[in-house]
Order: sequence, then C-alpha cells, then structure tokens
Amino acid sequence: MSNDTQLSLFNESSFNQKDLIPTDSKIPIPADTYPTIDDLAQHCRICQRCELGKTRTHAVVGRGNLQATIMIIGEAPGQQEDETGLPFVGKSGQLLDKILASVELNTDNDVYICNIVKCRPPENRVPTLDEMAACKPYLLEQIRLVNPKIILLTGATAVKGVTGDKRPITKIRGQWLEWSGRLCMPIFHPSYLLRNPAKEKGKPKWLMWQDIQAVRAKFDEIRNHG
Repeated sequence: MSNDTQLSLFNESSFNQKDLIPTDSKIPIPADTYPTIDDLAQHCRICQRCELGKTRTHAVVGRGNLQATIMIIGEAPGQQEDETGLPFVGKSGQLLDKILASVELNTDNDVYICNIVKCRPPENRVPTLDEMAACKPYLLEQIRLVNPKIILLTGATAVKGVTGDKRPITKIRGQWLEWSGRLCMPIFHPSYLLRNPAKEKGKPKWLMWQDIQAVRAKFDEIRNHG
C-alpha cells in the first residue's frame, strides 16, 4: 500500500473522529463534539453507552425551538415517547403543553424539551445513576447548543441528574438555583400533577401555577433586558 493510499484512508471524507462514540460509559464524550443537534441525534440513535440502547425502539432526543430561551429537562422517555422518538408526547406531555400555553409559552418559539436519558428504561423505571452518567454528555451538549437562559428541571430525578442536588422536589420546587451559570428552577413533573389533580391552594397544581407564572415573569425580564 502506498503512502498516498494510506493517507487517503484518513482524509476527512472517510474518517471523522466525531463518528467514534466512546462505548464505555466511563469515557466521556468531549464538549464541543457536535456542531448541531442533528449530529448529536445521529449518535444517540446508534448509541450503546449503556444497556438501554439494547431495548429502545427510538432514541428520544428533543423537540422544540433549537434557539429557545427555556429548556425543560425531564427524566426519561415513556412508551409513547419510545414509539414516536419525541419527548413528552403522552398524557404528561399534553399536560405540560397546556401548562406552558397557560402563560403563552410554546415549543414553536420559546421552549426546547428533552430528558436526562434518551432511551426508555424498561417498565418506565427510574434511570440508574450509571445510565444517567452515560447519557449526560449528550445532555450537556444539548444545553451548549440550544444555550437556554432558563432551565426547568421536572422532578427529583432531573434535578439530581443535572445538579446533583438530592433534596426532595417538594422542598425545592419553585426556587431559582444557579447551575453552570444558568438559572434553573425545579418544578413538579407533569405525571405527579396527573396523580394529584386537586387544584386547591397549596396543592401541587396550585403550586405549579405559581411556579409557571414566575417562569413567565423571568422570561419577560430576560427578553426585555437582553
């Protein structure tokens, strides 16, 4: 084999370092690996960094505006998300869209939605720490690429997976936290609201209404002051 032939094997058209996903979850995917969300999604669809890759139907990367001011991070895909490849499309997602619409926010303009892990855990169980760690580089790249000013963390698993904070969601929901230079607010997961439908003052749905109004106020403040 000539030197020219050997060199041609490693030119950009046939060899791209970004095509090599570290399959060992302990080996991180470096920051700035992906130029776009589409590039990231291609990797997610073939990823085997944890056991969830063996049982998924579709990797569920995200939906919404790729330049959104607000990013909402959930726990993991459920059955309908696994079937469609889109996050928050079941009953929880429909409720989330209604909550956003109540303060005139939507995924066309203002919001991008994703999850801590991109593949459905069997029987909708909570993702393990290893699964969350394996998938976190993808999430960090999504945050970098979308560059939201506000991040809403839905439920305790999302809070723990992103910030490491292990406090119960009932203790920290509605509070602004700073993480990695961004404003974050833990909020109830919509599935929790479906299980607790009462709307009286002090109940989860009433608390969520307070929280989403605070988010809308912060959104307006950021938009008006840059």
